[in-house]
Amino acid sequence: MSSLWNSIRLIPSKINFIKVPVRHLNLLEYQSKNLLKNCSVAVQDFCLINEDGTGDFDKFNAKEYVVKAQILAGGRGKGHFDNGFQGGVKLTKDRSTVLEYVKKMLGYNLITKQTPKQGIKVRTIMVAESVNIVKETYVCILMDRLYNGPVLIASPAGGMDIESVAEKTPHLIKKVPIDIYDGISDNVADDIADFLQFKGDVRNKAAKQIKHLWEMFLKVDATQLEINPLAETDDGKVISVDAKVNFDDNAAYRQKDVFALEDHAESDPREVEAAKYNLNYISMTGNIGCLVNGAGLAMATMDIIKLHGGDPANFLDVGGGVQENQVRAAFNILTTDPNVKAILVNVFGGIVNCATIAKGIVAASKNLQIPLVVRLEGTNVQEAKQIIKQSGLDIKSADDFESAA
Repeated sequence: MSSLWNSIRLIPSKINFIKVPVRHLNLLEYQSKNLLKNCSVAVQDFCLINEDGTGDFDKFNAKEYVVKAQILAGGRGKGHFDNGFQGGVKLTKDRSTVLEYVKKMLGYNLITKQTPKQGIKVRTIMVAESVNIVKETYVCILMDRLYNGPVLIASPAGGMDIESVAEKTPHLIKKVPIDIYDGISDNVADDIADFLQFKGDVRNKAAKQIKHLWEMFLKVDATQLEINPLAETDDGKVISVDAKVNFDDNAAYRQKDVFALEDHAESDPREVEAAKYNLNYISMTGNIGCLVNGAGLAMATMDIIKLHGGDPANFLDVGGGVQENQVRAAFNILTTDPNVKAILVNVFGGIVNCATIAKGIVAASKNLQIPLVVRLEGTNVQEAKQIIKQSGLDIKSADDFESAA
């Protein structure tokens, strides 16, 4: 259910449309389940095996085990490994077979429909207690602009593609707007449990789990908490078998423990490096590196590059309070991309001091081997232009946006 890229944002422009992948915090399945567990949401018992050894598996026992490779991509069960082993999700009742599966998964690349062609290296295996499911339902809480707040979406047709359910059987989808202050009341939770067709004592357990999901949604500043399936087991339990959680990036400052869970092993190292310097970087498919200040200017810069027949290689926004060391870091990030054949710096100095940008550019481009075009405007622009001119470096200066492009 997880993926490296959660959404594609279309940036409007009179000139062109550029698809910019928007990257959000993603957690591995076991990390999401730990969060669920910590918020009193019922999940299967599980343990982890990683490259350091069997870990807690030595003390873990179950009647039947489910062995799941942990990567940030869906379709693991139908995937295959680069060593020829088929399937990133396996069931067995034999402990020794668990370890055989682990040997064939751990350290190898798992290839699914959602991974790059070469796949993603598996560094952690989750071994969970297998449960016998007698009923699968769908529950999701998400922020919805249409309702100006959170919405609870439920369906008795769980374990399936919810988009297909909504298209083919819309009567099986229920949407309930939630007042952010009132939350999910007992009446709402009971009503949803009834809609999901839970019966008897299990109905009460389902209602309780729905309330716990709401509590978690608030506690971790989630923008989406999707459980598919919310399942009833043959021994009368209601558990969240699989979860997808999206978080509000603006709440990172108060959700430090959550954001510290992010696994950078599958991330673009340039993005990771940019984050260290509070830079916003997203890799794209072109060959012109873009260094700008402000998301709006970045979008306009990419549009005008496209208008003139070029193709941006990245989205790199240095922000409003950028310092000289951040400019140097930005150049280092741009030049580590082998696809970048030229760099366009387009900065409008409002809060930003153009002289600071110029000093950073000069310091970073002394050994630059590719063309560099710089357009600066705003605060201390004349001083900035003088700094660039006196550097003696082969930097092409432009006085306006159009000529720079």
